[in-house]
Amino acid sequence: MALQRQLLKRTKFGYCHNLCGSSFSTVSSSSAVAGEAPPPQLPPFDHVPRPYNGPLADEVFQKRKKFLGPSLFHYYQKPLNIVEGKMQYLFDDKGRRYLDAFAGIVTVSCGHCHPDILDAITEQSKLLQHATTIYLHHAIADFAEALASKMPGNLKVVYFVNSGTEANELAMMMARLYTGNLGMISLRNAYHGGSAGTIGLTALNTWKYPIPQGEIHHVMNPDPYRGDFGPDAKRYAKDVQDHIDFGTSGKVAGFIAETIQGVGGTVELAPGYLKLVYEIVHKAGGLCIADEVQTGFGRTGSHYWGFETQEVIPDIVTMAKGIGNGLPMGAVVTTPEIASVLAQKIQFNTFGGNPVCSAGGLAVLRVLDKEKRQAHCADVGSHLLGRLRALQQRHEIIGDVRGRGLMVGLELVTDRTEKTPAKAETAILFEKLRELGVLLGKGGLHGNVFRIKPPMCFTKDDADFLVDALDYAISKM
Repeated sequence: MALQRQLLKRTKFGYCHNLCGSSFSTVSSSSAVAGEAPPPQLPPFDHVPRPYNGPLADEVFQKRKKFLGPSLFHYYQKPLNIVEGKMQYLFDDKGRRYLDAFAGIVTVSCGHCHPDILDAITEQSKLLQHATTIYLHHAIADFAEALASKMPGNLKVVYFVNSGTEANELAMMMARLYTGNLGMISLRNAYHGGSAGTIGLTALNTWKYPIPQGEIHHVMNPDPYRGDFGPDAKRYAKDVQDHIDFGTSGKVAGFIAETIQGVGGTVELAPGYLKLVYEIVHKAGGLCIADEVQTGFGRTGSHYWGFETQEVIPDIVTMAKGIGNGLPMGAVVTTPEIASVLAQKIQFNTFGGNPVCSAGGLAVLRVLDKEKRQAHCADVGSHLLGRLRALQQRHEIIGDVRGRGLMVGLELVTDRTEKTPAKAETAILFEKLRELGVLLGKGGLHGNVFRIKPPMCFTKDDADFLVDALDYAISKM
């Protein structure tokens, strides 16, 4: 607390001053203190944004507040008006370029306005935008075939939806119908959606409304950094068994988990955890669901799917976000046997597998393969993690550096021993990094984790700039 009070009182480089409009971007070499290092500069990028003649930020913000729901939130004290994107960069209404290290909340996989994906979307839009699955169209079948080819085992049947929330809703219904059981198990600190059904699976109070959440059990989170048992997967798995033994009839419908928790602060599960838990859940008659909404499509670098890092094959896999590079898409992939349970009634999704979205989704898969983005994530991610860990040795505020590939988390604390969340400091640094041209995400229950999950075309030069900017900003505290 003493450090927080000191930070909030200091005015050098304007913590209080900045709240009134000052910024790092105004600190030039001529105005900086003599001999002081200038702020780091964005890497060169060969793209000139179009002149923007639309409404400016203040007008857009007022209209948004008037006509859109009050539950919407925005980043930054003065919200950014982003009007153009190109690969790993975004541009505001004044033409300023920013490094997008959050990818539209881990959604832009191939890069903003990737030409191959734009071409696929445009060409399909010229022929047929929408017809639904009551008619035949090759785009949805081609996309499903390509997606199934990326899956291990007998995960070969695809259902298309419009979001990760919808995908998890459908997966949960499948598990309950197939097993005849109701009880679902998810992890504390998990995020699986915000609908009336999936809000029960989500286990962060900041995202939950006080409504009935059904037969849901939240077990201990196998968090190697903050968890009660550190990286001991066996002790966390025993908690799952205890919940089944003492909190259910002995039978459950299913278990769902992200391999690396996204909203919860980029928390990678303890090694070996899923293999132990999948065995426990299967013995209790349940199905195992892997939520790959954020970890899929090679982002982790080491594997195409996050669950592969735990050496398991789920019964059902859900995905969204990166599947469409910004298109509103999601999917559920399962086995023919499990999929057949939905045939007892009419199951239909008006926009799922829309021709335009299917053409765009297929283009995404092809771009990821053509540009070898999984290997790229492994290479650049290793470089980024190495630099962040070196930075951790210099700055006590960095409590933990974690993640894989280009799914990285940086947890800030005021005390490394107590792991006290550095909430105020994170908020200050968040604003400072924006002023330097870096856009990050925030996560964790206390909002003290920087989520670094850029488009997968993010380069080593971008990584160096990000780390240098972070070092510069922390050094001014």
